[in-house]
Amino acid sequence: MSERSCLCVILAAGEGTRMKSSMAKVLHPVGGLAMIGHVAKAVSAAGIGNIALVVGRGGEAARQAVEPFAPHLEVYEQTERRGTAHAVLAARHALAHGYDDVIVVFGDTPLVRPEALVEARRWLAGATDVVVLGFRPPDPAGYGRLIEEDGALVAIREEKDADEREKAVTFCNSGLMAMSGRSALEMLEAIGNANAQGEYYLTDIVEVARAKNRSVVAIEVAAESVVGINTREELARAEALWQARRRKELMLAGVTMIAPETVFLSHDTEIAPDVVIEPNVWFGPGVRVESGAVIHAFSHIEGAHIGEGASVGPFARLRPGADLSAGSKVGNFCEVKRAEIGEGAKVNHLTYIGDATIGAGANIGAGTITCNYDGYGKHLTRIGAGVFIGSNSALVAPVSIGDGAYVASGSVITEDVPEGALAIGRARQVTKDGRAAELRARFAAAKEMTRKNK
Repeated sequence: MSERSCLCVILAAGEGTRMKSSMAKVLHPVGGLAMIGHVAKAVSAAGIGNIALVVGRGGEAARQAVEPFAPHLEVYEQTERRGTAHAVLAARHALAHGYDDVIVVFGDTPLVRPEALVEARRWLAGATDVVVLGFRPPDPAGYGRLIEEDGALVAIREEKDADEREKAVTFCNSGLMAMSGRSALEMLEAIGNANAQGEYYLTDIVEVARAKNRSVVAIEVAAESVVGINTREELARAEALWQARRRKELMLAGVTMIAPETVFLSHDTEIAPDVVIEPNVWFGPGVRVESGAVIHAFSHIEGAHIGEGASVGPFARLRPGADLSAGSKVGNFCEVKRAEIGEGAKVNHLTYIGDATIGAGANIGAGTITCNYDGYGKHLTRIGAGVFIGSNSALVAPVSIGDGAYVASGSVITEDVPEGALAIGRARQVTKDGRAAELRARFAAAKEMTRKNK
């Protein structure tokens, strides 16, 4: 099939008013990616590089969501809302290029599988003219029915137009279809009789094709893969389906999830085999985890790289630019942002590391912070290999701590520390014998005076 050319028309012109949002429906995310981005990604995975995107007014954001997955993208505007056939014909110029196959999909079906599109193309390669993708939902009420006779599709009947026999059919129309490129434009233009609302429906192409003695079939795909989204409730349902699908893929590839239903992934999350993920972990976009790493419970990770055998959490936050080398550790209640944690280095407890480099084998004590922001700009902290930073220290950037240096607990470091040096940046302790009782008596008297004056 690789020698056959193909055009995919993605329809993204719907208003989506039931979403109750100022944002176009197809831009709402599933797994951190706009739903239309998922559709374009599936199209690309099916080996289809030519996409005609049909948008409504202001479709620039939809174009940007599709563009990363479309080597050859043409954008067309549907200036009037006159039905799905009318929308496809907005891409008339692309259709006229003479592709072998034409596939029509919708921007609000983010769970569509590449395999379904490949299967539709196989039927076209076998001399079928129209292929409709159908599914069998648990409850067919509200869906158009696919009416078949002797293995051929003869009509798509909307429920309101169906008789009792047709309503008993459980094979339903997903809206997705494929057409032979040599006759697609001719068949679409033949959908000439608008309904009472002045609209032209793509579903009418079945009867148009049969009237021209064209071959028409319906193929069955999983109901999950053609879920359409019109409301926030349906968006949440699609998110749950997508997450379950992706978790399963990763576990089958060798990732351990102790409580998979509590782990949330993004569309581009990369996790290698032999990674262990404990409950209640959230992966935002741009995360890559290498083999043998352990992500402990209640960690929040985005835009980060976690090296082989590294340990994260529990209750850790890795922000964009966090880069953990092999065997390193970021422990409980730590936050790391735009920082390199060297091989075997430890950032164990209650610590903020931002805009920093930490050398191999360094140990960062509890309560340490890199003071990277002065109210106007961000500055870099450099911590060398084998450095020991004592607990409750503040490193005021820009500052460098040389290899093997030791920073005493409770220090505020404002100047560079040479290699192998000991730095102490705290006030000297003063001890006054016997003064504790006097201090308590004074505090108690002040408290009593406050009580009497109320």
